[in-house]
Amino acid sequence: MGEFSTPSQAHQCEIEIKRSRFICHINQTKGVEAAKAFIHKIKNDYPDARHHCYAYIANKPSDSNGYGFSDDNEPSGTAGMPIFTHLKHSSLGETTIVVVRYFGGVKLGTGGLARAYGDAAKKGLSEVKLEKHIEMQQIYMRCEFSMEDNLRRKIESIKGQVTHTDYQESVLITANIPKNAIIDVHHDIQISLESTI
Repeated sequence: MGEFSTPSQAHQCEIEIKRSRFICHINQTKGVEAAKAFIHKIKNDYPDARHHCYAYIANKPSDSNGYGFSDDNEPSGTAGMPIFTHLKHSSLGETTIVVVRYFGGVKLGTGGLARAYGDAAKKGLSEVKLEKHIEMQQIYMRCEFSMEDNLRRKIESIKGQVTHTDYQESVLITANIPKNAIIDVHHDIQISLESTI
């Protein structure tokens, strides 16, 4: 099934290296627009910070169309990519990490910056509470009235949910079920993944 983990709630942590503060924020963000909105919120929350570096995997972990990261004026490759590397290795989806930096007056060098941003992300990822996300798909099933209870039980047994029922000459059930789940149904039940039958 299409399962992955995602943060169950927003999380914040902080590390300090040579008087520079690195404040890591992690949150669940469904889609690129939500990721960008979270990044914008953190920038507004810390307007006096010198850098707001980030990485996100906005969709499922395997969907590279939902990847993004930025060094936000740090030297190229020293912030966004180290954050993204830790996020990618965590196998999380729908997740954005923003690391805010307050400069402490001591330059860290490119290697030191990369380690600092990576360590901030690593600490946040080790502390954030997670929940399982199951990718769902909508299906439509038509059955006789006598089969409705049996069909509802089968949907619940695979962690699906009935979202609508239409009673006409037969019963049309709309349900969300986990992607790639198999429903063992009677041959008299018609199933469609695309549209109502």
